[in-house]
Amino acid sequence: MSSEQKHGDGLLERMFSGIGHVSEVLPTPAPHPAVEPYRPLRQSKAGSGVTYRLPSRTPELRVQASSPATDVMTDLSRVAAVTIAVGDNVDEAQQAMHTHRVRALFVINDARAILGVITANDLSGEKPIQIAQNRGVRHADVLVSDVMTPANLLEAMELQDVQQVRVGDVVETLKRSGRQHALVIETGPAEAPAATRTVRGIISLTQIARQLGLPPQVGYNVARTFAEIEAAIGA
Repeated sequence: MSSEQKHGDGLLERMFSGIGHVSEVLPTPAPHPAVEPYRPLRQSKAGSGVTYRLPSRTPELRVQASSPATDVMTDLSRVAAVTIAVGDNVDEAQQAMHTHRVRALFVINDARAILGVITANDLSGEKPIQIAQNRGVRHADVLVSDVMTPANLLEAMELQDVQQVRVGDVVETLKRSGRQHALVIETGPAEAPAATRTVRGIISLTQIARQLGLPPQVGYNVARTFAEIEAAIGA
């Protein structure tokens, strides 16, 4: 074998001798945090003479004029909104209120967008009767959309404002607007469309009266409710 061939073979050997060998140190993968094993809870059975009882219902939070306004807000992120379809009639709305023991319903379309609010006063007032008489139809043929307050006419307060005020402040707000309900809205982030407004809650005059400890009225009257609330706040 010539010296040139030996030199070439040696060069090839040196070139390929590094294949399969990593010269740099790879980082060591971080170990997964240890997960504490799940443990079963201790269980027991009622012995002889032991009786199980259901708890008493927790009363609604009593408030004062100086209590945080959020104490009287129905938070719709925690409580499911009671709704009715815009095409339903007033009798169905009344039944829904009776079933859910509420005095207001959100009126929604198929996409669950809020089109308005209908209250017990809307149903018990003269408007449904007048509409039925004018159209020559039955009371049951009057639709929710005929008597509701449209969404664009509803008074609304910003959640961040409600979180910083008192019950007395929202009572004064409702009084000045002459409304028995007000929406609490949460405006979307800055990059969201300007029309994006989430209804985070609702504040009701009757809810405030109830949490102030006032007895329920026979025959609801907004002016009288305001007077009773103001008397309670003043006291």
